[in-house]
Amino acid sequence: MKTFGEYFFVCRKCVILYLFLLFSSVLSAQVVSVKTNAAYWGVLTPNVALELPVGQKFTTDWHFLLNPWTFSDNKKMKIMAVQPELRYWFCERFNGHFLGAHLVGGIYNIGNVDAGFKLFGTDFGSLKDYRYEGWMAGIGVGYGYQWILSRHWSLEAELGLGYIYTRADKYKCANCGKQMEDNKPHHYIGPTKAALNIIFAF
Repeated sequence: MKTFGEYFFVCRKCVILYLFLLFSSVLSAQVVSVKTNAAYWGVLTPNVALELPVGQKFTTDWHFLLNPWTFSDNKKMKIMAVQPELRYWFCERFNGHFLGAHLVGGIYNIGNVDAGFKLFGTDFGSLKDYRYEGWMAGIGVGYGYQWILSRHWSLEAELGLGYIYTRADKYKCANCGKQMEDNKPHHYIGPTKAALNIIFAF
């Protein structure tokens, strides 16, 4: 199975195409919101998103995140992911209640992270003793609310639930490289999105 670096190289063309399509849409949009998820910054994961209007009641939200860090004791939560979402607004775009349907896809290399809990059949406690390197793809739905603070600034909260399919190599411990399982699949059902977005609208 490919390493995280090899995956990153392969995905580079996908990211370039993703950004090309995104900025092509930006040039034709009348209103654009740029945002960042403060919840991701809480786990030291840089991220950025653009939200674009589609008709009177719909918008598309394009979120990209990248965590490239390795910390002391080889603690890592490396991830590169995209999460596009189609939103329906109950009242008007960029204000109030909305429902969303999102996709998620990415690659990861996670180990020596003391999560210590289980959620819907997934044991996140194993991240302390093992390292997992692989890819993921999923789908989910979410509900959120956006507060307008001023002409350009807004605040937004959203929670999403869904399903993620992932395949990963499992390594014996967080600090060593001996592989135990090759390309093992896993099915995850649970939260797929938790956002507290700070927004600037053009």
